[in-house]
Amino acid sequence: MRLSYSIGTLFTALILISCAQEKKNKPMSTAEQIHQSVITIDTHDDINVGNFTDSLNYSTETQSQVHIPGMEAGGLDVAWFIVYTGQDSLNATGFANAAANADDKFNAIHRLVDTYASDRIELALTAADVRRIWKSGKKIAMIGIENGYPLGNDINNVEVFYNRGARYMSLAHNGHSQLSDSNTGEKDGVYLHNGLSALGKQVIEKMNYYGIMVDISHPSKEAIRQMAELSKTPIIASHSSARALCDHSRNLDDEQLQWVKESGGVVQTVAFSSYLHTEKHNNYNKAKDSLLKSVGAKHNIAVLDKYEMRALAFDALQEYIKEREKLEALAAEELEALKKEVPPVSVSDFVDHIDYIKNKIGIDHVGISSDFDGGGGIEGWSDASESLNVTKELVKRGYSQEEIGKIWGGNLLRVMERVEVVAAELQAK
Repeated sequence: MRLSYSIGTLFTALILISCAQEKKNKPMSTAEQIHQSVITIDTHDDINVGNFTDSLNYSTETQSQVHIPGMEAGGLDVAWFIVYTGQDSLNATGFANAAANADDKFNAIHRLVDTYASDRIELALTAADVRRIWKSGKKIAMIGIENGYPLGNDINNVEVFYNRGARYMSLAHNGHSQLSDSNTGEKDGVYLHNGLSALGKQVIEKMNYYGIMVDISHPSKEAIRQMAELSKTPIIASHSSARALCDHSRNLDDEQLQWVKESGGVVQTVAFSSYLHTEKHNNYNKAKDSLLKSVGAKHNIAVLDKYEMRALAFDALQEYIKEREKLEALAAEELEALKKEVPPVSVSDFVDHIDYIKNKIGIDHVGISSDFDGGGGIEGWSDASESLNVTKELVKRGYSQEEIGKIWGGNLLRVMERVEVVAAELQAK
């Protein structure tokens, strides 16, 4: 019996080795070759500090859309981890709470790259760093700030955030900050500053001086116009898409796209389904929720909406995610059938926006972002491990390796280099 078991085990091992060798010897597709040859950058990945502890962090497969194993599996080289703060009151208490939140997220990112996974991921502070780390084979972390609210009223905090690794910053989020009006003003027509505040204009100047890219995702159209006019460096939209294809206030209209082009900047098209195709997003989500609630009722598993999920404490959220995964596994066959009847927003819809922006303002001004763990994710690119699918769709549409290299990271790195040069020039004066 023992001999039989050993032979069986040996036979299984030989099969596994044979399969692995066959996979290794299988020639790579054009998309796979290109994906390995270019630097792939995702400019917007939100974080939860609960995933940045010594016992639970991105060195393992956390219950998040981005982690190092997922980046490795999907060939995603660079993740911009986001120091995000929701908008609250414009007073001393609000500013103090926002600063504490930002501090927690800066510290979390530094723990990942300095302590938990220093052998697998490194923080990049310059475009040259990105290229150097990429050649070493490690994954790359970068830091962006979503909402300048944590700056408070202290202009010196721009330098503080730069020194902590921030290399882009938006001046508002959902709600008007002390620095800038938000796109949310479109809903009620109420604005606070008619664009940028006096302090916001000073912050743009300081960002140029230190070398922080000006991010126009989330501010109002008038604020964006003023940023484009004031900034001495190219501007970026870290996670926005084309308004001509999807009429959402978070997207950029043709005039705004032109401002980005004239500045020499880049629009990082975002894989956020409601910004890509609102009607498909609503139809599929409504049908999916109905299906899951029906299946969930049979197995005593609740289905929460995104607002209810956001209200959960970290540990409760992790438990809910496990239950949700169990529910979706139970409903797997029905979900696949549903997708044929009510198609979800997909990688194809995402690349439609890349096509549009490329055709409108040129191949040098379009890039890629996901907004993973902040609401982003689409059919075919639902997490970092599926990043190759974006390249496959670009290849399918006839993009060359040079063009794909620009879209995935080259354009963003070019903007970074220009921002660095301008900062050096301003500091030299």
